[in-house]
Amino acid sequence: MREARQEMECFERIGMVRRMSDSILVSVGANLPGPGGRSALESCEWAVARVAAVPGLALMARSRWWRTAPVPPSGQPDYVNGALRLQGEADPAALLAMLHAIEAEGGRVRGAVNGARTLDLDLLGMDGLVRPGPGLVLPHPRLHERGFVLAPLNEVAPGWVHPLLGLRVAELARRADMTGVVLCDAT
Repeated sequence: MREARQEMECFERIGMVRRMSDSILVSVGANLPGPGGRSALESCEWAVARVAAVPGLALMARSRWWRTAPVPPSGQPDYVNGALRLQGEADPAALLAMLHAIEAEGGRVRGAVNGARTLDLDLLGMDGLVRPGPGLVLPHPRLHERGFVLAPLNEVAPGWVHPLLGLRVAELARRADMTGVVLCDAT
């Protein structure tokens, strides 16, 4: 009995079973027009509605929209970025597959790394889950380096602690390079 419980705890830690999560963190971004010519901002709003409609998940918080320069710098248009904090029961790999399906529905065609895109949905973290891969890596391996992720994430989960670094999002955001990360004009 004890071995079975330890095995289940191991599977839960590495995200191999559905689990109830209080903080499912997702980034939302786009910098190209979506289907029907909708703007990057409209694509992001559409994606939020699609994610919020996923059975078993509840949208707990949504950041404001941020305009951010491409990373690394390139000739691409600026991005619109935001973050969501969800709650619910989900298998991390299945959740990532669902996010990819929403991206595809939003016109995303996977191409060059760091290339322009109609929609980008990243699973940043699930509570304190650490999953080293292969495939899905949690927490997202570069979230702590990216101002365009940390600025909106700080609005929805400032107290979330990066499980590998032991730092809160607010501290990570304070340390990050925020060059080119500004709130979108609300007018």
